Amino acid sequence: MHMHTIIHTPTTTTTRRTPSALAKSAMRTPHYDCVQATDALKVIVFVPGVEASGVEITRRGPDLTITARKTHYVRVNWAALHLEKAQLDYLLRLRLGNGLDYDALNAELVDGRLILTLPKKPTASDLNRRMV
Repeated sequence: MHMHTIIHTPTTTTTRRTPSALAKSAMRTPHYDCVQATDALKVIVFVPGVEASGVEITRRGPDLTITARKTHYVRVNWAALHLEKAQLDYLLRLRLGNGLDYDALNAELVDGRLILTLPKKPTASDLNRRMV
């Protein structure tokens, strides 16, 4: 009995990944919590293992991007401990809206918690109350 063999020739599709694309894919989303107050929004981002020098906060319109890079230590037994995921840096993108005063943003890093305080912009009714 004779059997036919189908051999698929691999198609060569070249996808190049830039160093920045590789760095972004090697990041994870941190846990966070938002707390509404009457005059401000507080965002608490949990980034254990990050120092203040490793935090970068950028804004584009109503979007806030937080990048937090860990201090990476080279460990002799890294393969045995499966630390690949635990050593990933953090990337968080939030759409917070236009009702906040981003220029007055206050950031504080305490015990692995990045605390962002964004004051709310005064509304027209708030301005009217202050004038009366």
